[in-house]
Amino acid sequence: MNYLDPHIHMISRVTDDYQRLAYAGCQAVSEPAFWAGFDRGSAHGFRDYFRHLTEVEPRRAAQFGIAHYSWLCINAKEAENVSLSRDVLKLIPEFLDRPNVLGIGEIGLNKNTKNECTVFLEHVELAAKTNELILVHTPHLEDKYQGTRMILDMLRGDRRVDPRRVCIDHVEEHTVKLARNAGFWCGMTLYPLTKCTPQRAADIIERFGPEQMLVNSAGDWGKSDPLAVPEFIQEMKRRGHSPAVIRQIVFENPLAFFRQSRRWVEPAWTQDPH
Repeated sequence: MNYLDPHIHMISRVTDDYQRLAYAGCQAVSEPAFWAGFDRGSAHGFRDYFRHLTEVEPRRAAQFGIAHYSWLCINAKEAENVSLSRDVLKLIPEFLDRPNVLGIGEIGLNKNTKNECTVFLEHVELAAKTNELILVHTPHLEDKYQGTRMILDMLRGDRRVDPRRVCIDHVEEHTVKLARNAGFWCGMTLYPLTKCTPQRAADIIERFGPEQMLVNSAGDWGKSDPLAVPEFIQEMKRRGHSPAVIRQIVFENPLAFFRQSRRWVEPAWTQDPH
């Protein structure tokens, strides 16, 4: 079954992973800007990083017939440094018209601090001014519920923010209802230890339904699996879910969200019935 991975960090994956994704039926990947494994010392590092996301990765993906899209921001972990964050925010507009950029993300909270909230709101301001989609990172583990509540409150406090143009990522059993009831898209991340498993994601779908739900691998340099979405597909098949429902979650839903980007150009592969 063809599918999209709407959140994967290919900069941290070897080229062989692109080949494996292609063999598994992946038609496109979406790569949010994220933490490099260390805190960068200046905005210059981010300029080079944004060039990599908008120039290098699309070429690497194209070798295997995969479309590569990206999101731009300074991530929540480094957002504690407000001065650096503001320098990075000044860089983002020069990259926003690159053809593979879908919007601003993954912005959000890490430890739910005042500085993180300040930088989150400044990203939202940029997205509102430039009419961009927003991809949101919610915190891990014990910080997730409170952080998700804080994020939703900040988004709902800005009348310019349309929930249909925002995806709240890394939702779990105790946060998915908060985001869905507020009208936002929801992403379930199939990542060992700190997020969902394919089995838990299938449970969430069975409880809440497939509407406005996405699944992703968030494959990065940690212990993660770039083929987690096909594992979810197999789990859904094992439980007897129809191909139409599975395709809605792994193909049609991410497409519906991405199509709202002002730079979206409909690719030929979207018409493939398989």
